[in-house]
Amino acid sequence: MNTILPDPSASLLDRIKTSMVGLKMPRSLEVIDACVAQLDRGELSPLEAIELLFLEELSFRESRRIKTALRMGRLATVKTLAGYDFSFQPSLDKARIMALAELNFIDRTEVVHLLGPPGTGKSHLASALGVEAVKAGKSVSFITLADLIGSLAKAEREGNLRERIRFYCRPSLLIIDEIGYLPVIPGGGNLFFQLVNARYEKAAMILTSNRGFAEWGEIFGSPVVATALLDRLLHHAIVIQIDGSSYRLRRHADLLPEHIRSNAIITPPPPVEHKRRGRPPKNGGANHHGD
Repeated sequence: MNTILPDPSASLLDRIKTSMVGLKMPRSLEVIDACVAQLDRGELSPLEAIELLFLEELSFRESRRIKTALRMGRLATVKTLAGYDFSFQPSLDKARIMALAELNFIDRTEVVHLLGPPGTGKSHLASALGVEAVKAGKSVSFITLADLIGSLAKAEREGNLRERIRFYCRPSLLIIDEIGYLPVIPGGGNLFFQLVNARYEKAAMILTSNRGFAEWGEIFGSPVVATALLDRLLHHAIVIQIDGSSYRLRRHADLLPEHIRSNAIITPPPPVEHKRRGRPPKNGGANHHGD
């Protein structure tokens, strides 16, 4: 591709604009006229004008980077921590969630479990933490368990399972949503285990589920597979339980039949303690970081 050089006979401002086109600085090109006007009025010094142009371009590029990363990570519907109604879920420790937003758990390659009944905001929080990670320059991918296992099963049929597992190992943070909402296909638990094992102690994950750990044998169709999964997913883990009613149904609770209202809060069974030889005690596992 040939670079368009400024025309020596053009005005200085036009030559600068041509250079901006060649350097792919669209935002600076948009604001340079206003910047020059401020410079002429004495509102900016020459160095301040240069800084303004650079800051506008940097801000534009960062915004574009974030949008692209969110789209690639399947975080198209942007959820934020500011948009989460903590007052609606008094059982949730806001300070603990904000500590997670510092993203140290990603550097420690830990697994965050968000557990609770449907509608309590687990997916919202997971997505919001993913957005924070993207803003910090970390690679993130968001997918439901059903879609993940479907993708792995397809790759296995086509003989590409190893490559597909490598693909899901690339993100610094993998968010797996809706564990327990849909039945896992036969063999799906084994496929999921292979991915979990590949990411174990190498990269962080966030998992959301409406079911307690005691039910994972039922979810994955095998107590043996569930035990192997939990053995790795609870070793370096932060477990956050949300006990509350559905945020989505809050405005329509009076329209629901009584038997549905009375059972709206479905608390998962308490997590089962998982011990491994030579590993830290329970208080050094799920809650040892205070996040």
